[in-house]
Amino acid sequence: MPTDEPITAPVSLRERRRAAATQEILDAAERHITEHGPAALSLRAVARSLGMTVQALYHYFPRRNALVTELIARTYDDLADAVQAAIDSAADDPAVPRVVIAAEGYRRWAIAHPERFQLLYGTPLRDYEAPADGPTTQAMRRMGAIFQHELFGGFTDAQLAAAGTLAPSSPLRGHLENMPPEGSGNLPAAATALLMSAWGHMHGLVVLEVFGHTSFLGDHQAEIFHMAMRNMLDDVHSRIPAQG
Repeated sequence: MPTDEPITAPVSLRERRRAAATQEILDAAERHITEHGPAALSLRAVARSLGMTVQALYHYFPRRNALVTELIARTYDDLADAVQAAIDSAADDPAVPRVVIAAEGYRRWAIAHPERFQLLYGTPLRDYEAPADGPTTQAMRRMGAIFQHELFGGFTDAQLAAAGTLAPSSPLRGHLENMPPEGSGNLPAAATALLMSAWGHMHGLVVLEVFGHTSFLGDHQAEIFHMAMRNMLDDVHSRIPAQG
């Protein structure tokens, strides 16, 4: 019986070998970042660790920036996977709000992978510029979408539009309302402001901890973070009017 399913051509041996080699290069580059930090990344160092020449590596990544772009996108995806896994593992536990669980998953990954976290949010790499609307942007938007869903899930557009914030200027409102849907342009301006404020609160605390600025809190850092996230959530939701 005929079907409408498209026939997928088998992946050639050459393509499989190229995919395996690309994966090996990315793994080696991640190990190099973990051992030496993002600033020390170079194609020559990665090639040396794999026992290959730089010229051979150029067949897979013709420029350092191409390798950096893939590493950043992959790191964002790994971080987003960790956040989503934290949410999924606590899906049946109503005691803690899901956005707090997401934030704690974000924090745990960052603490466990400080060098890769620094690749995303540390000092920008010299001479690197992410491609416009490229894989790094798409991966970052995936992360934002997770937190947007958990922070505002259950609220209507009318509620979010009526959120109590300082009135944005006309230029700012126009900019926010003209953003593409995948870049939070599907949110009212007031909700976008709340989302960015909440993100800055959460991310700022994680950055301080990862870079050792809250070590004076000792073993209490996780509790402080949890309290801060609960307070942040209460503040955001208190600014959104009840339906009707």
